[in-house]
Amino acid sequence: MAMIAVWLKIDEQRVVPALHEAAEKLDSVEGEVALDFSSVQRIDSTAVRALEEFARLAESKGVKVVLRGVSVSIYKVLKLVQLAPRFSFVS
Repeated sequence: MAMIAVWLKIDEQRVVPALHEAAEKLDSVEGEVALDFSSVQRIDSTAVRALEEFARLAESKGVKVVLRGVSVSIYKVLKLVQLAPRFSFVS
C-alpha cells in the first residue's frame, strides 16, 4: 500500500523554494508525495525547471508525485513541456 509521506501546500509566490524544500524531504519518503497546487494559477520557466528537477529526483528515488488542485492553465503548460506524464493529478 502506498504511503503519502509529504503533503505540502505550494504558494504561488514561493513555488521554487517550496519544491526545493520538498526535494530535501524525498530521502525519507516511501510511496507518494503530494503537492497542493490549488493556490497556484501561473508558473514561470523557473518553476517549470524546478518541477522537472523535482520529478527527476523523485523518480530516481522511486517516489510517485501527486499534484493536487492543478489549474487548467498549469496542466496545459506541463503537457506542452511534456512533464504531465511524470505526475498524477487529483482535484
